[in-house]
Amino acid sequence: MIKSSVKSALAKDLNAEVFDVTDAGLYFPRHGIEVSGEYFDRINEGAWQCTKNLVPKAAKIDMINTWLGSKAKPAGLYLALFSGTAAPADNWTSANFAAAANEITSLTEGYTLPTRPQFTPTNAEDNTFIDNMQNTARLTIATASQLTVTGVALLTHSARGGTTGVLISATKYAAARVFQDGDTYDVGYRFAVTA
Repeated sequence: MIKSSVKSALAKDLNAEVFDVTDAGLYFPRHGIEVSGEYFDRINEGAWQCTKNLVPKAAKIDMINTWLGSKAKPAGLYLALFSGTAAPADNWTSANFAAAANEITSLTEGYTLPTRPQFTPTNAEDNTFIDNMQNTARLTIATASQLTVTGVALLTHSARGGTTGVLISATKYAAARVFQDGDTYDVGYRFAVTA
């Protein structure tokens, strides 16, 4: 458990922007703490691929208010696939995500679930990360020809194309994933805090 004095110091540093953005994530130099996230994905149970994420400004504020402040934890977290060409940006929010990223919302040219798939993590025990690798989200692709996915995001709202809640993180793949009808797509996310 984080002491209240450390919580207060981290919240103060975050609000004052006394942190560094690194390739791995956020680094709080006064405390030696690094926060990072990454997505894992595979097609038809093939090899896993790993891609670092971007945590936009609104998510950083939300996280610090939830972890260290008095804001209530969201009811759930959900994964969203997108097909746009734009790379995630610090000003992305849940309000502009679906349009900016071109979220895939179709049941016939997308995936068959009626909502965004839920992120169901296993609690951290003897490590400093939390992920859903024991229970990854599995999507069945539906398409008349082929479906191209350029990235994935994590949000607090389950509705496909929804604009409420918080966009927690997003990533654009270095190479788009291309699917055929009936392909399966497993998506995992890991969030780590290291000191």
